Amino acid sequence: MNLILWRHAEAEALPDALSLSRNADLQRPLTRRGRKQAEASARWLRAHLPADTRVLCSPAVRARETAAALTGEPEIVEALSPGADVSAILAAVQWPERPEHVVVVGHQPWIGRVASLLLAGTEMDWSVRKSGVWWLTGRTRESEAQTVLRAVVNPEFL
Repeated sequence: MNLILWRHAEAEALPDALSLSRNADLQRPLTRRGRKQAEASARWLRAHLPADTRVLCSPAVRARETAAALTGEPEIVEALSPGADVSAILAAVQWPERPEHVVVVGHQPWIGRVASLLLAGTEMDWSVRKSGVWWLTGRTRESEAQTVLRAVVNPEFL
């Protein structure tokens, strides 16, 4: 399985008065800079992914807008919401059983935690840049399951 973790691009900030509102947080759109970040990352992904790649994303507007830069039809998955648990994320994407390419558009801190669990064997708060892409591949070598880091791409280098 190729699991591509893509953090949503830069989004509008919440006014202080709404900072504790979950619904308001889910409605934050991308900034102009965020739209440019998403487009740059999507261009790179299109150049490297097969056409039948599945794109799963959080229900948050900023994640849906990021995913829309790559595909007009992302699959909205509630389990990918902000604050999600790593085990729920891995179950939702069916890691590592699925034999296909899956792009998952979501949030910190769970994207960094998923990457650290799969690569280092423990959940840590790894930082992933906004609109950053981490490409992981699951494989088996000599009866041992392994995760390979294939690429880390940040939008400022595209």
